[in-house]
Amino acid sequence: MKQHINPATLLSFVPTAPDWSIDWPGLWALWPEFAALDDCPQDAIHHAEGDVGTHTRMVVQALVDDPDWRNLPVQDREMLFWAGCLHDIGKPATTKHEDNGRITSRGHSRTSAAIARGLLRDAGAEFHWRERICAIITHHQLPFWLIERPLPERLAIATSLTCRPDLLCLHARADALGRTCADQAAVLENVALAREQFAEAGCLTHSYPFANAESRLAFLEREDRDPAYVAHEDFRCTVYLMSALPGTGKDTWIRNTLPDLPVVSLDALRNTLGIAPTGNQGRVIQAAYEQAKVHLRAGQDFIWNGTNTTRLTRGKVLRLLRDYGARIHIIYLEVPPDRLLAQNNARNQSVPRPVVENLARKLEPPDMTEAHEITYILST
Repeated sequence: MKQHINPATLLSFVPTAPDWSIDWPGLWALWPEFAALDDCPQDAIHHAEGDVGTHTRMVVQALVDDPDWRNLPVQDREMLFWAGCLHDIGKPATTKHEDNGRITSRGHSRTSAAIARGLLRDAGAEFHWRERICAIITHHQLPFWLIERPLPERLAIATSLTCRPDLLCLHARADALGRTCADQAAVLENVALAREQFAEAGCLTHSYPFANAESRLAFLEREDRDPAYVAHEDFRCTVYLMSALPGTGKDTWIRNTLPDLPVVSLDALRNTLGIAPTGNQGRVIQAAYEQAKVHLRAGQDFIWNGTNTTRLTRGKVLRLLRDYGARIHIIYLEVPPDRLLAQNNARNQSVPRPVVENLARKLEPPDMTEAHEITYILST
C-alpha cells in the first residue's frame, strides 16, 4: 500500500544511530521518479557503476557512512540526506544518447531541483528546508570544477548566497565516492580544493558578509567588483515586486499591507487589453513597462503585481528597476497546493488548472542574488 507522504514520512527515512540503516525498499516506493532512476543509463567513463539508481544509492550510502555527516545537527543531516536522494532525480528527463556513443544529461542539476521542489512541496515540506535542499541540488556539481574556473573566488562568493558551501562540499564528496570512475581521486581532490576556496573567500559556513544589500547586487553585476566594496545606497524609490503562483493571494496582501501605493498589475492590464492569461503577453508586458517607467521617472514607490515565478521572468523586470536606481523588495507568497487550487477556483477569473500546474512545475522562488530585500509570506 502506498504511503501518505508528508514531512513526518520524509524524516522517518533519515538514518539514525546506532545502526544508521537505510530503508531502500520503502524509500524507493515513495515516488515513481525513484524507480525511473533504475532504468536510466549513464556514461561508462564517469559512471561505470551503471544506472542512476545504483549511483544514487551509492552516493547516499557514502554520505551516511561519513562521520562528518553523522556529526551534523539533525536538521542539516535530514536536509543533506534528501539532497543526496534527489540530486539526480532529473536525469531521466535530460539523458541523451549522443551520436558518438556517449551518454549525456546536460542541465540535469536544474531539472532535478525543479522536480525535487515539486515533490517536496506536494509532501508539505517546510519552505526554507525544502529550498536548502534544492540549492544543494542546483549547485551539486560545482565543487567538481570550481577551482578550474577563471574567477573561482567570485563564483564561491556568489554560490554562498544561496547554498551553504560546507554542506555542498560534503554532498559533493559523497557524490564522488558514489561512483566508479578512473578519475575519482582527482575529483575528490577538486572537492577538497573547492572547500579551501570557500574558506579563503570567507564564506565556508555562511553567506559572504557584504557591507550592505546594494554592495551585494553590485558585486553580482560586475566581474571586476571587489567584494569588500561598500556601495552607496541612495535609491530613487522602492519597488515591491510580487512573486507567487496564481491564486496565492497577492491582491489580498496588497490591499491589507500597502493599500496606498500605485500598482502596475498585469491582471488589470490583461482585462483592459482583452488578452487572456493563455494568450500572447507581449502587449501586456509592454504596457506594464510603460506604466512602471512613469513611476520610476517620478521617483514614486509602487508595486509590480504579476506571478514572476521564475528567475527569467523576474530578471527582465529587475533589470529595468536596477537601471532606474530603485530599491527592490520582492514579496514572495506561497500556500499549500490544495489551498492554492481552492483559492484559484474561488476567483472571479480563475486561471485554468493546467496553467497553474505548469507554472508550479517551473517555480523558482526568489533568492538574495536578485533583490535588496525579500519577504517570504508562507501559509500552512
